[in-house]
Amino acid sequence: MTRHLAVIDIGKTNAKLVLVDRQTLSEIAVITRPNTCIPGPPWPHFDVEGHWRFLLEGLRAFHAAHGIEAISVTTHGACAALLSKDGQLAAPILDYEHAGPDDTAAAYDAIRPPFAETGSPRLAGGLNIGAQLFWQFQSDPGLKDRTHQIVTYPQFWGARLTGVTATDPTSLGCHSDLWNPTDATLSSLVDGFGLASKLAPVRAPSDILGPILPHVADATGLAPETPVYCGIHDSNASLLPYVLSETPPFSVVSTGTWVIAMSIGGRVRSLDPNRDTLINVTATGQPAPSARFMGGREHDLATAGPYPDPTQQDLETILGEEITLLPAVVSDTGPFKGQTALWIGEEPQRGTGARGAAVALYLALVTAECLSNIGQEGKIIVEGPFAGNSIFLDMLSVVTGSDVYRALGTTGTSAGAALLAPGPSVPPPVQAHPVLIGSDRREALMSYATLWRDRVRGRVT
Repeated sequence: MTRHLAVIDIGKTNAKLVLVDRQTLSEIAVITRPNTCIPGPPWPHFDVEGHWRFLLEGLRAFHAAHGIEAISVTTHGACAALLSKDGQLAAPILDYEHAGPDDTAAAYDAIRPPFAETGSPRLAGGLNIGAQLFWQFQSDPGLKDRTHQIVTYPQFWGARLTGVTATDPTSLGCHSDLWNPTDATLSSLVDGFGLASKLAPVRAPSDILGPILPHVADATGLAPETPVYCGIHDSNASLLPYVLSETPPFSVVSTGTWVIAMSIGGRVRSLDPNRDTLINVTATGQPAPSARFMGGREHDLATAGPYPDPTQQDLETILGEEITLLPAVVSDTGPFKGQTALWIGEEPQRGTGARGAAVALYLALVTAECLSNIGQEGKIIVEGPFAGNSIFLDMLSVVTGSDVYRALGTTGTSAGAALLAPGPSVPPPVQAHPVLIGSDRREALMSYATLWRDRVRGRVT
């Protein structure tokens, strides 16, 4: 059985290489680099060549120090690569936050399938892969002919490593408009837009694409037969350890640049695409009601810089003076998209623990709204950076009335990607978050949540 597995983990904010012990899911080594975008031409795009050099150097170092027996890949969604016949990029990989696709929104909306078919809400910019492709082909009339194959982002890196192209259902199921999660097939857009001959074959995330290419073996020192797994969308990588180990109902909140709430076995709810709900596809191919907002981005914008850990006095000040931050800090995503952020009460100074406390409460309440919108029941598992924020966890537990657990690993996506390799299903390392507060504090948090919701819905001041 594979012991040491290298995971390529490309998030929207950072690119990482993580060496994972497959038997324990522990992280042996982690290196990162910022996922900064190149402004163009022809459009803002990812620095894939910089990432490639970083990954090859990291693979060489990890292998020399520990040994690598296999490679897996996980990446952010809403991302596709257009490959020419020689396997090179036919065009740079578009940054999905670019507003260019909005220019052709009306024409694209006329051909995209309904939410009932795809579980994919209509999103801004290039957050729907179908909208990306439509705009790119309109912007560069020769690009569609130059495009031999379209691969989703995890499989772009798999192709760089093995020469084998593919797509996977978790990436196609990430609000792409290209997948029907109920029938587990490509959506009607693929034929309607003439993509059927260009979209790379759909493979399960746990499939082995092949061994690494000779030049990759030479550059890294890895054995030429080192297998590369097909790969998985990062939010679904975070979900996979719990799909394999938990008994429904439960929910997982994956935090990072995006906060993705995913419900397994919860209450059946009619999803409202206008509130940024969607249907993700798990690594086992099952639909998972989900909701999201750019929580990590909102945290960084709202705090506006570093701050000390909030004290109990900081929290008491925010609660007692009823200082609230109303959504949405990033207004084009989330359950409150279209609304404008607003501080009510005296806005805490930047760089203070009080501001950090207020933002943590805000993020927990938006997360709770996401969970409510997808029918959350049972325990809530929080993984990623927010798992270390006790104010966030306290408020989330109080306002949902649920037990909250925090994942102990630093990179839940990497653990999930490692599970694509065969072996026992290792229960992920989680710890119950005890809400060790008295009834007065619990009541204060609940009162604050009620006030926040009233102000959100009616802008009551």
